[in-house]
Amino acid sequence: MMTNASFQTIMDTTEALIQEKGCRQTTLQDIIQRTGLSKGAIYHYVSGKDELLGLVLKSRVEQINARFSEVVNSPNTSGLGNPLQLIAEGMIRSTSHLDVTNKIFIYLLSQMDNPKVAEMVQEVYGITLQTCTRWIEVGKMHGVIPVEVEGTKIAESLVMFMYGMRVQNMIMQEQSRMTVQDLIAFMSRSLR
Repeated sequence: MMTNASFQTIMDTTEALIQEKGCRQTTLQDIIQRTGLSKGAIYHYVSGKDELLGLVLKSRVEQINARFSEVVNSPNTSGLGNPLQLIAEGMIRSTSHLDVTNKIFIYLLSQMDNPKVAEMVQEVYGITLQTCTRWIEVGKMHGVIPVEVEGTKIAESLVMFMYGMRVQNMIMQEQSRMTVQDLIAFMSRSLR
């Protein structure tokens, strides 16, 4: 049985190959060769490349959520400043046309006629929305976001904004013109 370290190797290798070759040109065979793991070892975790790409996206949401929890629970954190800074930095990074998760996101959107891919993309959207909604609820519990703010509605708006940035940056093939400070100001206004 593979260890978590083996699975992390698969994930890291997948990201590196996509950065080098792109989503369409990266195959499971490439991943098998680069990791040195057997085909069966790879299929122990995923049924195919598209599922693996979805797991990369989910993993990134989980990583950002873990960092958010660290910042929020830090004794040095007060107010919205540090958590919003972290979220805005993550949005700028992940929506870049050069970021591997943005390449994966756009690739998977182009495969939505495949029911398995459509289901996976919807699942990633759901996880992203739930995570964002939880962040807003945490802000309410800490008294830095007004309790009357409709968490799910604001979370939907923020996710839609982020997905729009992803598409825009891929179309323009450039870094977002929005700065971290622009995003913090936008989110702050949304959370009032």
